[in-house]
Amino acid sequence: MPAAIALCSVAASCAAADAAPAKGVTHEVAIQNFAFAPKSLVVPVGTRVVWTNHDEEPHVVTSAGGAFVASKALDSGDTYTVMFLKPGTYTYYCSIRPMMVGTVIVQ
Repeated sequence: MPAAIALCSVAASCAAADAAPAKGVTHEVAIQNFAFAPKSLVVPVGTRVVWTNHDEEPHVVTSAGGAFVASKALDSGDTYTVMFLKPGTYTYYCSIRPMMVGTVIVQ
């Protein structure tokens, strides 16, 4: 993966990121009660963030700035993973329910 890419999404495309400084570090974001929990997450560069839908309704994790590819519609129990390879603030939302917002701050 070229160094200019800020992050990767989905496990298959994250394979090239194995040399990232925080290799193996994973943080979870629960999608529950039509909210992301935690709403804001601070992580080191190279961290994988995994969203898991605990609601009975589908949700789509979408980058507000187009920094990563949106997830498919996540049904109950489905997960979506993004590896963050560059520092920055990444705001995201559910494209089905845009009032659901969250932030990943990568340091």
